[in-house]
Amino acid sequence: MFDLTGRVAIVTGGNGGIGLGMARGLAAAGARVVIAARNADKSKAAVKDLADRGGDAHAVTTDVADERSVAALVEATLGRYGQLDILVNNAGINIRKPVQDLALDEWHRVLNTNLTSAFLCSRAAYPAFKAVGHGKIINIGSMMSLFGAAFAPAYGSSKGGIVQLTRSMAVAWARDNIQVNAVLPGWIDTELDDMAGVAVFLAAPASDFVTGTAIPVDGGFSVQG
Repeated sequence: MFDLTGRVAIVTGGNGGIGLGMARGLAAAGARVVIAARNADKSKAAVKDLADRGGDAHAVTTDVADERSVAALVEATLGRYGQLDILVNNAGINIRKPVQDLALDEWHRVLNTNLTSAFLCSRAAYPAFKAVGHGKIINIGSMMSLFGAAFAPAYGSSKGGIVQLTRSMAVAWARDNIQVNAVLPGWIDTELDDMAGVAVFLAAPASDFVTGTAIPVDGGFSVQG
């Protein structure tokens, strides 16, 4: 139920932090992993990290907010591995300013990186999922998908949008056997692996009847009134 042998996953922003932790989990479960990020040196180090752990990994330098770059990412993945089964939309940034101090270009930068990228990558992955007859999309939201924060108007808006995009794609693509879910990480002291388990669950056959959900992984923080 949790075996990903033979599956291929793209993890955006997978060269560090939560993204690398998820990539590690997917690779340990047997998936071949493509790291998609802008920093080629950091991605090279992430690929080595996964390879040193016995994983099969590859890096594609990608700007996830650019339509052509995203198309090239999917093409490169198919060229190397011949298929695509799993997409983790993890890439994200935050600019910490209250609304009155936030410039329009900063607003657009956060929305494009965090939300538009998930739309672009998911749309680009859809034909590949159709080709193999299944697909798993894991969108990374945040506690800011649920709570407001004075310092994060653009980030919170993007992460709230991630939940609604997740629901829309889940409904639209259910007939194609594509499950789409969101993970809402809480504040995490450790750098990497707290999200590996939920990533494997949502990428694996174990979650074939789970779609359109937003799962807090926050140590119970969000249940406090």
